[in-house]
Amino acid sequence: MDKPVDPAVTPLSPPVTPEERVVVARQLGRPPRALVGVAHRCPCGQPDVVETSPRLEDGTPFPTLYYLTCPRASAAASRLESGGRMKEWQAELATDPELAAAYRAAHESYLATRDDRGVLPTRTTAGGMPDRVKCLHALAGHALAAGPGVNPIGDRAVAGMGEWWAAGPCAQPSPEDPEDIR
Repeated sequence: MDKPVDPAVTPLSPPVTPEERVVVARQLGRPPRALVGVAHRCPCGQPDVVETSPRLEDGTPFPTLYYLTCPRASAAASRLESGGRMKEWQAELATDPELAAAYRAAHESYLATRDDRGVLPTRTTAGGMPDRVKCLHALAGHALAAGPGVNPIGDRAVAGMGEWWAAGPCAQPSPEDPEDIR
């Protein structure tokens, strides 16, 4: 009998291919850890968000389910952080009950998705959810992976990041890439 579908659970990302693993390693500048699949693709066609296992290869809990890998997207999220958006949106969470409720629902959706992949001994999710705004990279990664309307702060971050893909693919093949990066 099939497991019932939970509408709060984001579908499993397609399994990562060896070629995608190389692109992600090139983006990160190191081999990725606990990589499961590509959760979102940049409009340029390359991965920009990956899905990771709830546990690292050695069994250590790893609560960050979605990871923003594109260096241009990451830089755009960093610009928002340094421009004060986290503080601004954190203050808004304290005064806007609808935003706070939607952010808590994003947290619950994130937990439901992660627990679907493997239950961890923590209710910690990412980016400070459900009460804080502390990492726009994680929140944007969640918003891109889950789709618009799931994470209101992540959606704001993605909108504020602009067209990070406009210059074309960020991870061009290079003959200097080590063969063991996979």
